[in-house]
Amino acid sequence: MYKKLLIASSIVALTMSVSACGGGSTTTKVENTGTQGQQLLDLKKALDQGVITESEYKRTKKNILKS
Repeated sequence: MYKKLLIASSIVALTMSVSACGGGSTTTKVENTGTQGQQLLDLKKALDQGVITESEYKRTKKNILKS
């Protein structure tokens, strides 16, 4: 439970800091903690809650599956 909260909080914090910069492109970074499956579940949850965009979701999902 604590790991899920930590990962979700990290995603939220990173997304908010990146979106506030006003740059032309954004990146979403997910900490490499937990299994790929857990990372994907947390990423989907962030998408469903509107924390990240669909393009950020797809890009980050691709990066998780590469590792």
